[in-house]
Amino acid sequence: MDLTTKFLASRPDKALEKLQQADQFWSKLRSGLLPYTETIRTSSESISNFDCDVVICGGTLGILLGATLQRLGFKVVLIERGILQGRQQEWNISRQELATFCELGLLSSEELEEAIATEYNPGRVGFLGGQDIWVRDVLNIGVDPVYLLEKCKQKFLQAGGKLLENTAFETATISDSGVVVNTSNQKLQTRLLIDAMGHFSPIVRQMRSGAKPDAICTVVGSCAEGYKQNNTGDLIYSFTPIINQCQYFWEAFPAREGRTTYMFSYLDADPSRPSLEYFMSEYLRLLPQYQDIELSALDFKRFLFGFFPAYRQSPLTIPFDRLLAIGDSNGGQSPVSFGGFGSIVRHLQRLTTSIQEALQTNSLTQKDLALIQPYQPNISVTWLFQKTMSVGISQKAKPNQINDLMNGVFAVMAKLGDKVMHPFLQDVIQFLPLTKTLPLVNPKLVLPMLTQLGINPLLDWSWQYLNLALYSSLYPLAKTVHPLSKNLSPQQKYYLNRYLDAWKYGSGGDFATNSLTTELVSDEHSHQA
Repeated sequence: MDLTTKFLASRPDKALEKLQQADQFWSKLRSGLLPYTETIRTSSESISNFDCDVVICGGTLGILLGATLQRLGFKVVLIERGILQGRQQEWNISRQELATFCELGLLSSEELEEAIATEYNPGRVGFLGGQDIWVRDVLNIGVDPVYLLEKCKQKFLQAGGKLLENTAFETATISDSGVVVNTSNQKLQTRLLIDAMGHFSPIVRQMRSGAKPDAICTVVGSCAEGYKQNNTGDLIYSFTPIINQCQYFWEAFPAREGRTTYMFSYLDADPSRPSLEYFMSEYLRLLPQYQDIELSALDFKRFLFGFFPAYRQSPLTIPFDRLLAIGDSNGGQSPVSFGGFGSIVRHLQRLTTSIQEALQTNSLTQKDLALIQPYQPNISVTWLFQKTMSVGISQKAKPNQINDLMNGVFAVMAKLGDKVMHPFLQDVIQFLPLTKTLPLVNPKLVLPMLTQLGINPLLDWSWQYLNLALYSSLYPLAKTVHPLSKNLSPQQKYYLNRYLDAWKYGSGGDFATNSLTTELVSDEHSHQA
């Protein structure tokens, strides 16, 4: 009996059955067999009587935006296929990002503290053959999704929002004057439709014509009791070479019910890639070595598994008026991150303001709304990083090639300090830190990667790097002339503000560096921690 069957088959939560269902979906995705249908259509019919200003499809993260818009005075209807409730597993984030909830009035300072389920320090970054690096206050907060979503749900309803649970999105018909949304229960007429249904939204699948993703991050893990007391975490860690054309990375952190550990890998969607069952067996095989504990000593509370697609064509191009995709639906996060909570929180203030101005100025055409989800070079440059952390199915690579490169890069960033290390660990790439880091990385570590990557990805990355430099110059310059915009029309101001947002976020200018401490420690210290 394999380890996956041994530990998952007899669980009351039907973990093995759910894993096998996810595997069937993963197999169809790799084979290019995922179906898609036409869910968005256009019409010339005029719409005059609106049920609301905004319909948001997808409540898990859509409630964050829905609650803010409703509190601003817009009429919002939120559609959720099931019951709107958080999962048991905490969402990890850094504390400074949580201020957004108080700034938008979604949580009081007391409620925000109540939403924090766990907090740990320090966090480790380490790779086979190198020294461990320890950082403080980076992605070290575990937010309770059950509490957070329930509070946002209450705020939404108290402000007059309408929540339709157990209601599935089916189709939408868009005209110049509005959108007719057909659900499993009723029909709604709205000024704007927002897709927050995630990576596999039926709207997204139509927009992408069923295309296979360009990159995948597979994730398997568990939350369990029985570990030794450990108040530290792992942000990214590896202790094995490349196995079966996969580099296994690990993440760990304290949880209310023990300790959560993940194993994740960056891949392409080649049909011959392993199943999630295989990855789960590998996870269980290596977990005792990773955490220095026998599997028999652990009381598993739940098992976690999934895969997160990334598309080179991101943000998603939507060819329709009055339709906006946010979060994972939009594909706006980088291919090296997974899970959309941190990304949506980082952009929540920007999205709220942008949509508010779009509705107020009636800037709801395809051209208008495209500015809300702009091209961001600091995200695009990370595609090369994803490539360096993965191996093609037929590529030949030295067993420790990825670990060696990661050790070299992170050792340089650690020496350069927090202003370089902390944004990168939170998926924010900035021009000056990147420019300081690259020349100091040992060329012997980089050259093998260059031959593996090929010329086209390198040329594309060079273009993104130049754009990152341009955006980093434009944002400070534009801030100085912004006070001169008082005489612009409301729609002109809308356009100017969207360009400012694009330059700010596209250069990583929204990131506020904390005065935190990074230290390079010996292997002896890391084992003790």
